Order: sequence, then C-alpha cells, then structure tokens
Amino acid sequence: MLDISLLAVFIPTFFIVSITPGMCMTLAMTLGMTIGIKRTMWMMLGEVLGVAIVAISAVLGVASMMLNYPQAFVLLKWLGGAYLIYIGFSMWRSKATLNLDDQTQERISKKALFNQGFVTAIANPKGWAFMISLLPPFINIDYALAPQLTILVAVILLSEFVCMMAYATGGKSLRLFLSRGDNIKWMNAIAGSLMVAVGVWLAIG
Repeated sequence: MLDISLLAVFIPTFFIVSITPGMCMTLAMTLGMTIGIKRTMWMMLGEVLGVAIVAISAVLGVASMMLNYPQAFVLLKWLGGAYLIYIGFSMWRSKATLNLDDQTQERISKKALFNQGFVTAIANPKGWAFMISLLPPFINIDYALAPQLTILVAVILLSEFVCMMAYATGGKSLRLFLSRGDNIKWMNAIAGSLMVAVGVWLAIG
C-alpha cells in the first residue's frame, strides 16, 4: 500500500530539487559538452545507482553509522574530489581542438564515466543530508516500508535521470556554440574549470 497524497507532494518536490544546479548536474553538463550525450549516459548510470544507494541507506539508518565514523566519509569525499580535479586539469592541458568522433569518445572508458557519477553521488554530503531530511516525512508508518521505498526511489531515479539529460543536452548545445570560430579555444578551459569546481565542491562540501 502507498499513501497517494504523500506521493503527489513528493514527485514535484523532488523534481524541483533535482533540477536545481548541483554537483551531479554540473558534471552532466560538462560531460555533455565534451563527450556528448550518449557517452555521458554511462556517468548518469553510475550517478543514479549511487543516489539509489544513498536514498535506501538513509531510510534504513546506515547514514547514522557514517555519522559515527566521519573519518571514512571525509576520506571518500577527498578521494572523489581529487579524482575529478585531476580530470579537470587534464582537460585544461589538452589541445584546444574539438574532435568528438567515435574514436575520441572511446578514449574515455565506460567504467571511468560510471565511476565518476557513482563516486560523486555517494560522496556528496549534501545528498546524504537531503535524503535523511526529505525521505522520512514521506514514509507512512501505517503501510509496509518496502513498497513505499521502492516507489519513492523509482521517482528519485527518474527525476535525476531526466534532469541530468536536460543538463547534458544544454552542455551539448554549448559545445556547438563554442565550436564556431575562435570560441573553440575556450572549450577545454571551461570544461576543465567546471570539472575542477565539482571536485573542489565535493572535497570541501
């Protein structure tokens, strides 16, 4: 059983939160700009898996364990942030050319893209705080937990995916603009800066 009235409020609430610019949305826009939407979907897969784990863990109480062992969480944040910063600086150092054919896109492995999204979602402290504070009020204690949590998580993942697709599409449009004339020289600088910003955000957030 599910409380339909709570679900009716939860859907627009979480969609508004998802569409708000954040680390994962910035990452989707950056990758959409540099490698295209199709390849960016591997990052999205990792991100939605990470978000699902965070949401389920928050409801089941694993988050309280992380609060008791903050050192492990801080280490995860710094490692994830350092990885994204490294990628950002690599973009800065690459040649100012825009060659996004299939061969170039394949140089970024699917596993690496998946890991970027997964680590960013798992190590995002604001994501944990949000899930801990948002999800419990939408759980009705009069109904079984499993079906409620399943539907809420499904709504969360759908909202995240739709919003990341929107950001990635925006990034692709920005890439098309930057590919004209002298604008191309700013491509790697902008993408690298955004990636570094996400890494710093993750590390110190």
